[in-house]
Amino acid sequence: MSNAAIRQAVRFSNSLSGLVILIAFWAAAAATLANPVLLPSPWEVAEVLAEVAASGGFYRDLGASLRRVLGGYILAGSVAVPLALAMAAWRPLRQSLLPVVSLLRPIPPIAWIPLAILWFGLGDTPSFFITAIAAFFPIFLSSFAGGQAVSCRHLDAARSLGATRRALLLEIRLPSSLPMIATGLRIGLGQSWMAVVTAELIAAQSGLGYMIQANRLTLQTAHVLVGMTTIGVLGALMTAAFALAENRLLGPWQEK
Repeated sequence: MSNAAIRQAVRFSNSLSGLVILIAFWAAAAATLANPVLLPSPWEVAEVLAEVAASGGFYRDLGASLRRVLGGYILAGSVAVPLALAMAAWRPLRQSLLPVVSLLRPIPPIAWIPLAILWFGLGDTPSFFITAIAAFFPIFLSSFAGGQAVSCRHLDAARSLGATRRALLLEIRLPSSLPMIATGLRIGLGQSWMAVVTAELIAAQSGLGYMIQANRLTLQTAHVLVGMTTIGVLGALMTAAFALAENRLLGPWQEK
């Protein structure tokens, strides 16, 4: 067995042991409380998950949440990355917009929900908006930091060879900023999941957040935990897929 395979096996066993410890702690806490309304056991949640998975409503809620997460996340990334690099490159734009970003960044996404409902009503659109707001700032800040961290020697060398402002942005700043951009995109993905559940609790009539809220009102705690577990698993899988793609695309370049 190669060293890489051994490292992967050790990493997998460590991750598995952490999950086993979490489930054991959960089972012990549920046995101590002895009240399924307060905390059902992992086995009860697994049974409810099997029941819920056999119904079509669960997959509709799952698809609705995925659609809102990806929609808001893509919207945030498509605006945040170009804006951050442009602000890093051009001082007048940076001086004009950075105070606006500093003013809006501390406002939590949940505070935008009343305005989102007034502007867009209920359904997907306010959830897209809230998710995009949540993902925008981590992506923007990391991309902006990456754009400003570009070596001045690289920029001066490119200018001496006749590079235009557009070439400096696309061929120098963007490639140099990719590791920081990837970090912001990974953080923004997690923020998107947190925000979409918050939005669905209030401003939607479908999705995993809506499912959690509806079952909370009827004290069906096992169903609530099914929704929470599904969100955790989906978020972890999407983050792992993103990390794998990042390593494939940027790993050799970063090592070089």
